[in-house]
Amino acid sequence: MAYLLDSDVFIQAKNLHYGFDFCPAFWDWVDQRAAAGEVLSIEKVKDELVGGGDDLATWAQQRGDEFFLTPDADVLASLRAVSTWANGAGYEQAAVNIFLQAADYYLVSHAHAGGHTVVTHEVPSPSLKKIKIPDACIGMRVKCMTPFQMLRAEQARFVLPGVA
Repeated sequence: MAYLLDSDVFIQAKNLHYGFDFCPAFWDWVDQRAAAGEVLSIEKVKDELVGGGDDLATWAQQRGDEFFLTPDADVLASLRAVSTWANGAGYEQAAVNIFLQAADYYLVSHAHAGGHTVVTHEVPSPSLKKIKIPDACIGMRVKCMTPFQMLRAEQARFVLPGVA
């Protein structure tokens, strides 16, 4: 089991909570956990990050297929299952179409196929106009949590040297 991070986790980390310039420990922690196969993402998320053309894009480009997973046969089967769920869950057709073209669809499918946990800042929504990641996870029985829940569960510590 691994944590699969949504693009919003990286984007908000860079822009708000864990900027490269003042909290490199977050990024080091991600790299350490990635090396152990515990914190990963998917190639569709990488595509979104690289499209930003900024420091985060550079960071993403420096990580390979070991970090940004590509679909395998199990994921392809899960893509079908998630698509079937999305089409039968009562969402407006436009919402389904948008979801099935987005990285979110692949993220949930990868997690479903591998028994992974999705990590996102998104929250569930009762609206039928947009499929949110947590709602898809609930529908597919995939575990989902916020990055802060993940960091607490993994007992991440970003402590300054010499400070207890």
